[in-house]
Amino acid sequence: MLLLCYPKCGTCQKAIKWLTDNQISIDARNIAVENPSKEELNTWIKKSGLPVAKFFNTSGLIYKERNLKEKVKSAPDDELIGLLSENGMLVKRPLLVADDFVLVGFKEEDWKKCLT
Repeated sequence: MLLLCYPKCGTCQKAIKWLTDNQISIDARNIAVENPSKEELNTWIKKSGLPVAKFFNTSGLIYKERNLKEKVKSAPDDELIGLLSENGMLVKRPLLVADDFVLVGFKEEDWKKCLT
């Protein structure tokens, strides 16, 4: 499984600790250094079953600085995926990608259901 995270993010640190405590191995990727591509995002969004808007880090500085709240509500998915691929810090994290599911954000209950 691939975990997209930001090492300084407290939620990402909790997710990594949970994965370690549950002996679940992952490949970690720093989302700030290696942005997800449009192709990756398209695949992950489809696999997650969630709308594109759920992939935005709405509490992040860049999201707020660029006033993306209204744009995310109305822009076409292709445009939104383009924004996400331009800057990994716009992507909600952690993002756990497995063969048959994608988890966005760390909600321990959801992770338990899928991983234990």
